[in-house]
Amino acid sequence: MICFPNAKINLGLNIVRKRPDGYHDIETVFYPIPVKDALEVTSARHDEFHASGVPVGVPAEKNLVMKALNELRKYYPIPGLNVGLLKTIPFGAGLGGGSADAAFMLQLVNEFCQLHVPSSRLEEIAASIGADCPFFIRNTPVFASGIGNEFEPASVDLHGWHLCLVKPDVFVSTAAAYSKVIPAKPSRSLKEIMSMPVERWKEMLINDFERSVFSEFPAIRAIKDKLYASGAAYASMSGSGSSVFGLFKEATQLEETFPGCFVWEGAL
Repeated sequence: MICFPNAKINLGLNIVRKRPDGYHDIETVFYPIPVKDALEVTSARHDEFHASGVPVGVPAEKNLVMKALNELRKYYPIPGLNVGLLKTIPFGAGLGGGSADAAFMLQLVNEFCQLHVPSSRLEEIAASIGADCPFFIRNTPVFASGIGNEFEPASVDLHGWHLCLVKPDVFVSTAAAYSKVIPAKPSRSLKEIMSMPVERWKEMLINDFERSVFSEFPAIRAIKDKLYASGAAYASMSGSGSSVFGLFKEATQLEETFPGCFVWEGAL
């Protein structure tokens, strides 16, 4: 049985406050996008894990797919499985690829083994793997708050828009990005901005990570500038980077504009 875990982008990202536990409260919108990995399970005598497109030398038990399987196995009887993962969602991109793989693994095993675990319970298990992991169980646009683990439905619809996603060969440390942000309540409500047409987002919809990340990595800023120069109605870094996306009214052909980068273009 096979499934195709998809990535997400952040529409706006406000770092609201630092918590006593050292984490940060945020406000953002998670929006699913059709940039996908492939994940397959078949029956096996013992667990086996095969992956392509993942960093060399990372042990299987460290992969979130296998962590998800082992977490589910704490509560439900699951036989040996042969697990195959093909990664095409870029790593370290702010796209939630690892969390998506884990969440889809929970759903895939649930169906393959006929466990009949309700989605609400899968979300609880997903939350133990990563803060944004439960989002991919429902996989619909949400306003996310808390540490990115508190969700409410968001009536944001980008159907008909075209996405150009660009990931440079740059690694941004999430911890370092947080350390350089001064938390503050935004002057304008994210929900209010989301109710406005996309064409009005440019001056109002902010990712708080951009200021510090752009100063350290000018190449990421240059991607955003090029997307606007190419006609994007809105462009932003996703999460703490390093991917940047642009929303266009028409289909794009910008791969040659970003040599050496991962580029995905398509309709939403």
